[in-house]
Amino acid sequence: MAIITKEQVEFFRHNGYVKLEGLVPKAYCDKVIEAIWSCLGKDASDPENWYAPPPGVMNRDGMVELYHHQAMWDIRQLEAVYDAFAALLGEEKLWVSIDRVNMKPPMRADKKHLDNSFIHWDTDTSVLPRPIPKGRRVQGVLYLADTEANQGGFQCVPEIYHDLEQYLDRQPADRNPRVPDLTGYEARPIPGKAGDLLIWDVLLAHGNGHNRNTVPRYAQYMTMFPEGSEEAREQRVKMWRERSAPEHHPAFPGDPRKWEQTAFEGPPELTPLGRKLLGLDAWRDA
Repeated sequence: MAIITKEQVEFFRHNGYVKLEGLVPKAYCDKVIEAIWSCLGKDASDPENWYAPPPGVMNRDGMVELYHHQAMWDIRQLEAVYDAFAALLGEEKLWVSIDRVNMKPPMRADKKHLDNSFIHWDTDTSVLPRPIPKGRRVQGVLYLADTEANQGGFQCVPEIYHDLEQYLDRQPADRNPRVPDLTGYEARPIPGKAGDLLIWDVLLAHGNGHNRNTVPRYAQYMTMFPEGSEEAREQRVKMWRERSAPEHHPAFPGDPRKWEQTAFEGPPELTPLGRKLLGLDAWRDA
């Protein structure tokens, strides 16, 4: 089962990202989009509803405070998704992130907070060792629906990644270590189809673009990483059981209505692989 070809691995090593086309069946993606609108309590067919989420449920850039819907876990525990991360990381004993979904509506002057655009790094580039080790930590985004280049989806600057050490050496000492100076560079949008999974190195300068299309952009964020400590495992299992957001994390405020905790009975169902990806079962016991 060759989820990633040699050419795709080489592309990732050189450019800092790779898009795996059609990795997730569209039916799985459609169920997550349905879950987004169930969480928002709105009718997706009415464009006015794109800009009127319940208070605190959809924040900057269209991030929706939904973490544990069964449709999201069904995708996280797909063998193909796991195989893709395992192949790129060269690691089998992985955990999956407990992250959110995105519904980014088209630009509107009175709703600018739902459609920001900025390029950043997912790590502090001021403390990197030399030589810089690439490909050790990754992030991922699943295209839940077809996303055109002007639709506010993933964009990146692979040219900075190509020569990252030289680029950083040219920057002033007081630079922002998480926001690159793009003088002389241009962000490149990466369009995709429903079911495409894009995985990128945290050292790749990236972000979302402005949605200048006429329909929303839909996405689910996820990554995988080596299993962690017993304390971390207990926290993850607790979040799963309670359908809750990560605690005390400013980037993940959670839903003030507690919709996930009240709309469902019990935690999402997990496959044998999903139990290991959560941490409910240890990989060493498999």
